[in-house]
This record gives sequence, structure tokens and C-alpha cells, in this order.
Amino acid sequence: MIEVEVQRACLLAEALIFASSEPVKSEVLIDLLQSQNLKSDIHLIIDVLREKYTHHAIELIEVAGGWQFRTKAEYAQILTKVVEKPRRLSRGAMETLAIIAYHQPCTRTEIETIRGVSLGQAILDALLEDQLITPKGRKEIPGRPVLWGTTPAFLESFGLEGLNSLPKREDFLLERAATEMQQDAPADQEKG
Repeated sequence: MIEVEVQRACLLAEALIFASSEPVKSEVLIDLLQSQNLKSDIHLIIDVLREKYTHHAIELIEVAGGWQFRTKAEYAQILTKVVEKPRRLSRGAMETLAIIAYHQPCTRTEIETIRGVSLGQAILDALLEDQLITPKGRKEIPGRPVLWGTTPAFLESFGLEGLNSLPKREDFLLERAATEMQQDAPADQEKG
């Protein structure tokens, strides 16, 4: 049985995380618990909450440096038919966002060089409007172009704990090679 003080701390932490529209940082949870003169063993509290939601349709995950309740993946696909979908980004916007995420901070020229096409202002505007990117200063070269980087909203939108949670380039190459092998397999079987 969980001791009463830990149980109360878990209930407060659960209420704060549930009520917050953004991921709740561990420091904020600790401050709340200390303000109520409760134990602030955040690891124990998070473990208890995760265990509590094991058999529920939602789960407590670490995202963008904080804690948030999210729908489990197996239910998310069903809900997309019912819940209003946010605006989808164009292919160009997704390419630009990926380049910024993996190469940040980077300039518009660097993005255009990697993509191989010019970067329309509409793409930057859409990413800025969705708060997925933000200016991170200026590069110390002639013209002092703006350096672009991702935001905590980017991490939150993609369910990432941090930038180190981004898939590695090698993972993409392995996945691509596996897909190509699967596509080639039927053709090889037909010849035999």
C-alpha cells in the first residue's frame, strides 16, 4: 500500500499534469509538492502514476522536457476519425522542418542548399505560425542571416523527449534498404 503522503503527492502531480496544456517540467512538480510540505521524490511519483495508467487508454510520457498525459498509440488511430485534426504541413514544410531539426541552428541558405530548391516565405511563415521553429540569433557572416531552430512545441507535437530522441540517420537508411528489398523480392520470385 502506498503511504498516505506519497498518495497525496501523486494526486497533486496527477492533477497538475492533467490540467496543464503543456508538458509539466519536473522542477514545477517538485515546487508544487514542496509548497504543500510533501515528499518530492519525483521518480517515485512518476513511477506510481505510470503504473496507475498501465491499463488505461492514456499514458504518462516524458515529452519536450516535461510530463504529459497522451492517448496510447493503439487508440490514437481510431480517434483521428473523430477528433478534429490539426492542419497538416505541406511536404516542403515537413522537409524544411526536418532539415532545421537535424541541422540547427541553420540559415535559410543552408536549408535551400540541403533541399536543393529555394525556400518560399510561406513555408517559413507556416512553421512560425505553428510555433515549430523560432529564430535562434544571427550567423556572424556578411548579411548576418537569421539562424533557425526548433521549439519546445516542435518536441511536443512530435512526442519527443528532446532533440536526442530524433531518429538517427542510420535508422532511415536501414528502413529504406529493407523497404527496397521487400519491393524487389516479388520481382525476383516471378523470374524463378
